[in-house]
Amino acid sequence: MALRIATWNINSVRRRLDGLARLAAEAKPDVICLQETKVQNGDFPREAVEKLGYRHLFIHGMKAYNGLAILSRKPMTKMESRLCVGREDCRYASAIIDGVEIHNCYVPAGGDIPDIKLNDKFAHKLDFLAELETWWTARRAPKAKAILVGDLNVAPLETDVWSHKQLLDVVSHTPVEVEHLGRVTKAHDWVDAVRHFIPPEQKLYSWWSYRNRDWNASDRGRRLDHVWVTPAMKASLKSAKILRDARGWDDASDHVPVVVEIK
Repeated sequence: MALRIATWNINSVRRRLDGLARLAAEAKPDVICLQETKVQNGDFPREAVEKLGYRHLFIHGMKAYNGLAILSRKPMTKMESRLCVGREDCRYASAIIDGVEIHNCYVPAGGDIPDIKLNDKFAHKLDFLAELETWWTARRAPKAKAILVGDLNVAPLETDVWSHKQLLDVVSHTPVEVEHLGRVTKAHDWVDAVRHFIPPEQKLYSWWSYRNRDWNASDRGRRLDHVWVTPAMKASLKSAKILRDARGWDDASDHVPVVVEIK
C-alpha cells in the first residue's frame, strides 16, 4: 500500500478550483481532504473535481460555512460523518481507503477572546476537543491503522507560531488549547507525521493571516493544519511537507496544504 494524502483548508472550494487543480498536478496526492468547503452537497463542483482524477468523493457540506470533502483517486468505503458537541455543522467526516481509516476534522476557530465565560465560541472549541479526546479514547486499539488530518486550529509547539511569548494569550496558542489538543493526541498515542520528519526546533507554519500585506516578508505564521497517524503506521511514514509556496498562489487561501506520504 502506498498513499499520498493532502489536507487543506481551502476556504471555499468553488472559489479556489484553480488552486485545487494546481495542488493535484504538482503534489499528485491520492487523497485530498478539504476543510471549509463552504458549499452545500448539491452545489459542490463535482464534475470539475472528477476531471482532476478524483472520481471517489465524500462531501459533507453546508451553505456558506464550514464543510468537508474527501477526494480520492481510490475507492472509498464506510463513509461516515458525525455530530460534534451535538451540532450539525459539518466538522467531521471519515472513510476507509486501502484499509486505512481517514479522518478529516475541522476544529472550531474559537473566536477572539480566550475566556469560556466571555466567549461562547471559545467554550465550544474546548468542548469539541474534549469530546474528541473521549471519542478516541474509546476507539483506542494498538493495531489500528488510521490517519487524522485537518485544520485543528491549534498551534501546539512554541516553534509552531512566529512568537510564543506574544501569542500566549491569542486564541490558537493559549496554554489551555495546547493542553486540550495534547489530550487528544494521547487518547490514541497519535504520531505527528510532519514533526516526525521536521524537528520541533524548526519554525514551521501552515497559516498566515490575510491581514499581513506581505505575508512572506513578515512571516507571522502559525501551524494550525496537521496530519497524525496511529502508532501502527509510524514505520510506514515516508515523507511530509508543508506547501508554503501555496500561500502565494493567485487568490490563495490563508492556509496551505500539508502533504504526507505513506508506504
